[in-house]
Amino acid sequence: MAASDSAISPRKLRSDVYSYSYQSDSNTPLVISVLASLIERTMARNERIVKNCSWALTKDARTRVFDCHETPDMTIQSYLERIFRYTRAGPSVYVVAYVYIDRFCQGNPGFRINARNVHRLLITTIMVASKYVEDMNYRNSYFARVGGLTTDELNKLELEFLFLMGFKMHVNVSVFESYCCHLEREVSIGGGYHIEKTLRCAEEIKSRQSEDRRYNQIARIML
Repeated sequence: MAASDSAISPRKLRSDVYSYSYQSDSNTPLVISVLASLIERTMARNERIVKNCSWALTKDARTRVFDCHETPDMTIQSYLERIFRYTRAGPSVYVVAYVYIDRFCQGNPGFRINARNVHRLLITTIMVASKYVEDMNYRNSYFARVGGLTTDELNKLELEFLFLMGFKMHVNVSVFESYCCHLEREVSIGGGYHIEKTLRCAEEIKSRQSEDRRYNQIARIML
């Protein structure tokens, strides 16, 4: 699915962050696609590093709490869209979550985002960011269901995350603006290509899943 230039632009991203309206705009905020693109490229870079240097694997036992036993069969884009659809967390929440992820990686240099830990890291940072930004929030148990975890699992992840962050959760206006500018640059200097690629991949996966479901239904009927 190719997106138009008017849909993928720094101006559209900033408009979403500062004036997104659930009533007048039912589309997914652009910041979600930008964040998905950034994280997927970070994961690809980390995979290359680990492939060339085995010592680069995550060694900090404390951060392994984010590792899941089985890699979730869901793209980053689809996972973020699911969180947005069911929690309705505003676009600014995803910017703050991005700040938290960056701080977390800087404060824990032995940690590398990969396919095994990215989903748990995202649901945790978005939930914590929502509590920081929004006036009203869902309970942890609801976020856990949205993220595909048990309440106990998410409670543990939240607590570990806060301690690993040293409870440094404040994001002032200048920091927020700087990360918004970084996301805007991601769009303006060619990130749009990666965003469109992410969107196309998500659509292709959804299409294949629909075809698989139809095939299984036909197979059951024939049996």
